[in-house]
Amino acid sequence: MACISSPASSSLPFILPTELLPSRSLKPTSLSWTSSFPKLGIFSNCVAVPPNPILKKGSFIQAAWTRRSRSEAAKRPNKKSWKQRTDMYMRPFLLNVFFSKRFVHAKVMHRATSKVISVATTNSRDLRFTLPSLTDHNACRVIGKLIAERSKEADVFAMSYEPRKNERIEGKLGIVIDTIRENGIMFV
Repeated sequence: MACISSPASSSLPFILPTELLPSRSLKPTSLSWTSSFPKLGIFSNCVAVPPNPILKKGSFIQAAWTRRSRSEAAKRPNKKSWKQRTDMYMRPFLLNVFFSKRFVHAKVMHRATSKVISVATTNSRDLRFTLPSLTDHNACRVIGKLIAERSKEADVFAMSYEPRKNERIEGKLGIVIDTIRENGIMFV
């Protein structure tokens, strides 16, 4: 018997029977290309060969696909588009206006950090007792002017407004936005 050692581990000999080593005088009995290769039986007396690992369904072969399968897409259906992911950095300041039955509230927020830049409401102490009505067109003009002044103090000269579904920019909302625009704030 011949003993052949592998280069990776020189202390672990593999034993090959000399009867199974190919000889040049043997000719293949078949014409197929697989019969031209010698059949070697490798036996190891020293080292136990670990069994082949069983591949489960969630193994690395499943993860090798580049496209998402339908089941993966169903798990995360709300993946945001490029515009939705970058819009908060392209137009960082957002105007939010809320009209209740008794008051008008407006605020400017930084979208990426959710930090409030400026706030104005007709429910504040300085406006509550000076305005005759807290929800009319004059109150909307005062709120627009205060938002513009406080935004300029915070070095914000451009903001955006995103209307809600089926919301029109008219009436009281139009008055607030027009007053902010007249006081030197750009809408992008």
